[in-house]
Amino acid sequence: MKSRHLLRILFTLALPAAVHADWRQFRGPDATGATSEAGAAPSKLAVAWSAELPGRGLSSPIVLGDKVFVTAASGPKQDRLHLFCFNTVDGKKIWERQLRATGRTMCQEKTCVAAPTPCTDGTSVFIQYSSNDVAAFDLKGNLFWFRGLTSDYPNASNSLGMASSLVVAGGTLVVMVENDSESFTAGLDVKTGVNRWKLSRPKAANWTSPVLFQNAVALQSSKGLLGIDPATGSPLWNYEDGASTIPSSAASGEVLFVPSRGLTALKPGKSGGSPEQLWRVENMNPATASPLVLGDRVYIVNGTGVLQPADVKTGERFWKLRLAGPASGSPVGAGTSIVFAAEKGVVQLIDTTAPEGAVAAEVDLKETLLCTPALSGGAAYVRSDKHLWKLN
Repeated sequence: MKSRHLLRILFTLALPAAVHADWRQFRGPDATGATSEAGAAPSKLAVAWSAELPGRGLSSPIVLGDKVFVTAASGPKQDRLHLFCFNTVDGKKIWERQLRATGRTMCQEKTCVAAPTPCTDGTSVFIQYSSNDVAAFDLKGNLFWFRGLTSDYPNASNSLGMASSLVVAGGTLVVMVENDSESFTAGLDVKTGVNRWKLSRPKAANWTSPVLFQNAVALQSSKGLLGIDPATGSPLWNYEDGASTIPSSAASGEVLFVPSRGLTALKPGKSGGSPEQLWRVENMNPATASPLVLGDRVYIVNGTGVLQPADVKTGERFWKLRLAGPASGSPVGAGTSIVFAAEKGVVQLIDTTAPEGAVAAEVDLKETLLCTPALSGGAAYVRSDKHLWKLN
């Protein structure tokens, strides 16, 4: 009996550990809202755990292995900047680091200083705040470098607050600081925080985030969409027919789905110049939420909280499904499931295989939700000003 028991233990230990895809930045692995990880989405939206947070935050959680990172801002002026690392299994805090804001902390009432989502390259965690403070930590919470970009560029701000999130492309951290005055996007060296390049950008308030697309990074603004080489900042192609300054684009294969005069599908050419317009649906307007591509459909959520898919090749529209309300964050998906967090606190799991789409599960967290969820390992991570939740 003891021998058989020992064999069972040894067999169990020999089994490979479950491998979960990381959710390394705003809107997932490729910054497009979707992950290819099998079983990444939750099945029931049951609360596995919750962890208290000390202050406001619209930023999304990011997931790396068994760690989930999230930022917050606290204090009367939201000038105390927090970065948390929690264990994904039980929600216990592994470490917390705090910084003091060096730039402006003024924000419109709905948003806050901890609006941009952090990102990771697997060895470091990079954070940005509306105060234009940017920093890099290792996975144990040791500070590598810190940049107070307002010190270098004093006029870079807008009256409502900054919200663009970070992406890492190779050894470059792409930081969008686009605004009404000293508007720019910079590529920072991930090891030092020093500028690799800096581009002047249209002078207009802009809350979109960079999108990783093939070997380029797509920068969206009111003027359109610019594809750049992340190593040098050199332009690769340019779409000049205007775009939204709130919802960001989504990419799939060789096509970009851009909130531009409705929803526009673009195919940038390899030789540069203007991208080819594949189709446009003018009355398919993403509101605050960015488009999401799952399989052969692209999904948008409009201003009243209605989800609608369209064929990625033709733009043909299908059913409409009314969700729990409008959202400030974006829907995310895996396989055939979409996770949606409504502002009023309801998180919904959408089955896209149903003939007219269907809500498969939902949970009311009873707190305002303004973030985009993160998916990994059969769980959704959702945050409010007061808590971080794991739903599975």
